[in-house]
Amino acid sequence: MIFKTIIQYLKEVIRKMFSRDEMRRVTAEEVTLSDEMVKRIELWDQMLKGKAPWLVDGMGNRYNSMQLESAICAEFANISLVEMEWDVTDEQLQLLCEPAIDALNENLQKGLALGSLVIKPIGATGDYEFVTEDNIIPIEFDGGGNLKSVAFVEIRPYGDYDVYYRVETHRLSNEGLEIQNRAFKGTKNNIGNPVSLDAFEDWATLPEDVLFPGMDKMDFGYYKNPIPNTIDNSANGVSIYEKAVEHIKMADIQNSRLDWEFESAERMVFADYTTVQKTSEGWRNPVNRKRLIVGADIDKSDSMDTYNPEIREQNFINGINEYLRMIERDCCLAYGDLSKNEQIEKTATEILASRKRKYYRVTAIQKALKTCLEGFVDAVAFYSGKYTTGYEATFNFHDSIMTDEETERAQDRIDMSAGIMSPVEYRMKWYGEDEATATQAIANAMNINAAMSQAPIE
Repeated sequence: MIFKTIIQYLKEVIRKMFSRDEMRRVTAEEVTLSDEMVKRIELWDQMLKGKAPWLVDGMGNRYNSMQLESAICAEFANISLVEMEWDVTDEQLQLLCEPAIDALNENLQKGLALGSLVIKPIGATGDYEFVTEDNIIPIEFDGGGNLKSVAFVEIRPYGDYDVYYRVETHRLSNEGLEIQNRAFKGTKNNIGNPVSLDAFEDWATLPEDVLFPGMDKMDFGYYKNPIPNTIDNSANGVSIYEKAVEHIKMADIQNSRLDWEFESAERMVFADYTTVQKTSEGWRNPVNRKRLIVGADIDKSDSMDTYNPEIREQNFINGINEYLRMIERDCCLAYGDLSKNEQIEKTATEILASRKRKYYRVTAIQKALKTCLEGFVDAVAFYSGKYTTGYEATFNFHDSIMTDEETERAQDRIDMSAGIMSPVEYRMKWYGEDEATATQAIANAMNINAAMSQAPIE
């Protein structure tokens, strides 16, 4: 595989020892990946893996993540792809693209988490690679935010101390697409000096510098989350949950408090030796009661004492649910995607607005994804010698979010006609009115209809 975990490369090599000049030496270009972006990508990745830094306290105790990051990414990936239909008019290209598109969902989830995703065919072999932002060193973007020059690095340890690095640079210019390969020999924390690609048999077959004249686009599909980058104002992609980081942190912390509430409120009985036998090794509790009964030296007149505090779980649950609503708002999810919908004190209009908010975000994701997939098909065609053969690739998405809402509203009209739902309930749900306002609106409508029916026909 060409690509390895480049975030590790950045942490262990570039950020620890590379100056800006050294980074230019390695990539032969200035890079746009700032130190602040590297830190943020690392954080998003830790969060996705359930290893966010706030899950370990000052005493070294580790708490469980609620895995909200995975839930957010899965929801957007599922909704974006569930009804996608695609077709390539060239049958061979269709077959070559199909395996990658079949594997798109799970890889898109990580792309959503880390900000961007590359889908790259490996030559004309039919194989492919998904590369997320932690594996990309962007060098230059064009005015539309598309990669114009980018480097990928393969890290290959050799023996106990040596490490070989291969830097593969893709650069698009007016002359065409240029791909360069450079190798270095160093150590874990030192990229070292340039060496020949002959260091490894598979590297030796790669061209040091090749130009494809007339190629007017990159040889991969590139997806980037449709979210402005306010971290360093660069064109690098931003995590789908970047705005929600602080609220995700608070939800995790609140959830740990809920866990502690149950753990600390666990019932215990303190009993003396007349109830619990004492041995040379300590107190011996009855079988299946080891967590309940605690041996203690207490007054015989009071041979048992209990610890049975009241559990206040509902307050903690309500707090978690409030944070979940904030996360839904931050990420452009609909109310109820993460939170408990029945506890949301929102009007029907606000709930409907949240669904539209989600619809707009999903639509933007689908638009960016369509561009990425079209680029991937073009890349497959390029390596298959069919780039100029006149094939067409189509990717269509459906509006399932709004369609579901319309279906629900139609069903409510049927229920209202059947007497299952009252007109007042219908107006409260779909017009966001309280009961008094809905009742008055219906009365006004009935009076108007009655007046019109009694009016003389001219």
